[in-house]
Amino acid sequence: MSNTPTIELNDGARIPQLGFGVYQIPPDDTAAAVKSALEIGYRHIDTAEMYQNEKGVGQGIRDAGIDRAEVFVTSKLNNGFHKPDDARRAFDDTLRALEFDYVDLFLIHWPLPTLYDGDYVSTWKTLEEFKKDGRARSIGVSNFQVAHLQRLADETGTVPAVNQIEVHPYFANDEVRTYGREHGIATEAWSPIAQGQVLDDPVVTRIAETLGKTPAQVVLRWHIQRGDIVFPKSVTLQRIKDNFALFDFELGDKDFAAISGLDKGESGRIGPNPDTFDFIPS
Repeated sequence: MSNTPTIELNDGARIPQLGFGVYQIPPDDTAAAVKSALEIGYRHIDTAEMYQNEKGVGQGIRDAGIDRAEVFVTSKLNNGFHKPDDARRAFDDTLRALEFDYVDLFLIHWPLPTLYDGDYVSTWKTLEEFKKDGRARSIGVSNFQVAHLQRLADETGTVPAVNQIEVHPYFANDEVRTYGREHGIATEAWSPIAQGQVLDDPVVTRIAETLGKTPAQVVLRWHIQRGDIVFPKSVTLQRIKDNFALFDFELGDKDFAAISGLDKGESGRIGPNPDTFDFIPS
């Protein structure tokens, strides 16, 4: 079993704080990458319908010979399937691709407030069905802003277990994180190293040299100490190993504060703004 710390979600489920992300891993390479990650000790895999590699995730878990119940698997609803009947079919397709009868966590990938007449509430209510019938053990959202989360609170009966958002030292996204903390919503950080942009930052490289760690390990440890859930991705075996080795050191208060001080606010965002993002894959 992995010794990765876990976080208790608001529905009582526990999620490993460190996972393995498969965004941009080609479908043909996904099974091998997942198998390697599981052999190293990861027990949390994050995928999505839009990544087109759910099948490889399921295959990698089977190839690793690890009991399904020991692996926390997340997937996310494709942006093109927000209407309730479409969401139901898409979720069925996710389970079929993974060859599982449940996922541990299923998310609305983007709120898309400028599409579907601004209706992400009916989509969320459809995810509530998946949780009720047990095929999604937990449900949550991704890229939801405070106003989106508050609308779900006002109009539905289930608080998202997690909100997966862009978070890294250049974009701490603390307004959304604070709302989540105050309302029992765990934060998952995507793009945790800002697509590599923070790894050459003098503050990060200085701390890494002092600690004898890689810049990526230092930044990922910063996330862990903030209490966020993080899932770096790589297809390089040594990097997969390095990214898992986060629990034999800690950042001191000064180093932690120095990395936190790199926050640029909204200008540090590198991904799309959820208030205007409207991409639907063809």
